[in-house]
Parts: sequence; structure tokens; C-alpha cells
Amino acid sequence: MNPPQRIVVIGASSAIAHQCSRLWAQQGPCDFLLVGRSAERVEPLVADLRARSGNVTARSAELRFNDVDAIMALVQSATADGPVDTVLIAHGSLPDQADCQNNLHAAQDALQVNGLSPALIAEAFIGNMQRAGHGRLCIIGSVAGDRGRKSNYIYGAAKGLLDRYAQGLQHRLALAGSPVRVTLVKPGPTDTPMTAHLKQGGARLATASSVAHSIVKAVSAGRPVVYAPGQWALIMWVIRHLPRLLFNKADI
Repeated sequence: MNPPQRIVVIGASSAIAHQCSRLWAQQGPCDFLLVGRSAERVEPLVADLRARSGNVTARSAELRFNDVDAIMALVQSATADGPVDTVLIAHGSLPDQADCQNNLHAAQDALQVNGLSPALIAEAFIGNMQRAGHGRLCIIGSVAGDRGRKSNYIYGAAKGLLDRYAQGLQHRLALAGSPVRVTLVKPGPTDTPMTAHLKQGGARLATASSVAHSIVKAVSAGRPVVYAPGQWALIMWVIRHLPRLLFNKADI
């Protein structure tokens, strides 16, 4: 029997991350480390994965996402018994743009949670992966990072940071000839508790399950960037290439 896949999921209580974990558990033996702000919220997910397969082991851990020392300690613990196979960085929040504009503390929190902390966590894991010459790292960004728009530019700026970060990390690994692969996922609006207000407003949202299938497939293939659902690649291509004169007249 093949050894279990060692998988670390940051932000494990998110709907998309949970669906990804279920899909990986279906593929074969897995050893999960599920990480969240609160172990109390993550423990039911640990129980869920264990109940789905006798080939799954799982444990939980708490992490203060913006605490660099805590991040380094987590990575040291996760890799103490050897390198991990897959790391999924899925935590984040969808801030209110007006609140961010009127409250610098809210803006700071949004930028840290959605941009800075995922990059720091990725940077902490990737060094171990590169030294081991093995692993897949996946960061969940957003289509919002492709171009700044008045409706969500604080959130978009944080996700744009992840876009540039992932590009640079992929360049670093390519020049080093490393087999480690980094995937940046850019979901469109997805039906999760974080977007409940959008659904109530009549927005058409992708399911967390469909986005998770795209993520698991892209990570397995080592794809550098994936939009989920796929039609967002075309939509955002158009938005990125709109001339500034036209873009500044569009209320989006």
C-alpha cells in the first residue's frame, strides 16, 4: 500500500477547503493537518474526514495567521516527520469595502488576512518543500485581484499581492529547476457563508464543490494558475484589457 499523502490545509473550516479535503480523502490514504483560527471549529471537520475513510488520519491545529513566530512553529511541527505532499492555503475574509474606506483598522485587517498572511505562510512552507525537492503548494486568490475596482479594491489589492507573489515564487522554482509546483487559484464569486449577502442579493454563485474539483485537479496537474469556474478566465481577460477611459466609466 502506498504511504498516505501528507496534506496541510490552512483555513480548513472554509467551505472550499473542506470540499477539497473530502476529495483528497476519496483518492486514497491521507494524513491531514487541518489548521484554523479555532481548533473548536476545525474538530468537526477532523471527525468528518475520519468517518469517511479508514485510510484517513487527521488532526487539528490553531494558528494566529498574522503571527510570524506561530507560522514558523506550525511549519516546523508539520514537517518534523518529513516533508508534506500538499499545502492548501485557503483562509480569508470578504470585507465590506465601505467599512474599509472609513476605518483604517478594518482595511488593515482585510489586507493582512487576505494578502500578507497567506504569502507569509506560503513562504514558510516553500523553503522546506524546495529543500526536499518535493511538494505541491496551492494558494486561493480571487478574480478580484486581476484589476482594482471601486466595489472591492481593498480585498482586490490583497488578492493582487498573492498574484504577484505566486508569479515570483513560480519563477524562483523554475530557475532552480525544482520539481515543486505552486498553483494560484482564482475563484469567482462562490456560494459559501462568506458570500451569503451576495446570494441574498440575487447573485449567481458557483458551488464550493465545483470550485474544489477544479482546485484538486489543478494541484494534481501542477498548473500555475486556474480560474474557477473556467469562464472567469475570459471574463477577467476582458476586464483587464478594457482601456482605462472605458473602464473608468463602468460601475463595477
